[in-house]
Amino acid sequence: MHAVLAMLADGDRRSIGRANEVAALVESDPALLPVLLSGMSDRDPLIRMRCADAAEKATLRHPERLLPHKAALLGKLSRIEQAEVRWHVALMLPRLALSDIEQERVISTLTGYLGDASSIVRTCALQGLHDLALKYPAWRADAARLIRKHAAAGTPAMKARGRKLLAALDRRPIRAGIPGVQRP
Repeated sequence: MHAVLAMLADGDRRSIGRANEVAALVESDPALLPVLLSGMSDRDPLIRMRCADAAEKATLRHPERLLPHKAALLGKLSRIEQAEVRWHVALMLPRLALSDIEQERVISTLTGYLGDASSIVRTCALQGLHDLALKYPAWRADAARLIRKHAAAGTPAMKARGRKLLAALDRRPIRAGIPGVQRP
């Protein structure tokens, strides 16, 4: 087992363990990111969830580091059914540079997550749709519709997050110069 994975292996599933420490380590040494991404498919659910947590945190300021791993994120990693993995994948997917077809795949994945049993997965999917709409304004109306619909039927936390996300979408002007997108 890789030393980074060993750092994430012990403890209680209700804890993030050393995920923050590993995220900082990977942020300073991006060559370790593939270890985390491969760990998201580990047999041990504790390692999977902590790898997802650390990978999401390690790429927050440097989303471009996810680009070499786009195929894995759009493919097998987005299909992992473990809730603790899904909620981090939902936040990482919109960080990718995406073609039109890939945008549709991400929208499909995130809308699929909206049916997850975990309210945290559903809330992170709403956040992902919002983030995608900010990056690709052509999706703004669809994202707002989905956020409005699913937040209204969700938990109190989802309703509160939905209100914040919709308000943020309303405040952000659509960037000029994108074909097919009208300015407000």
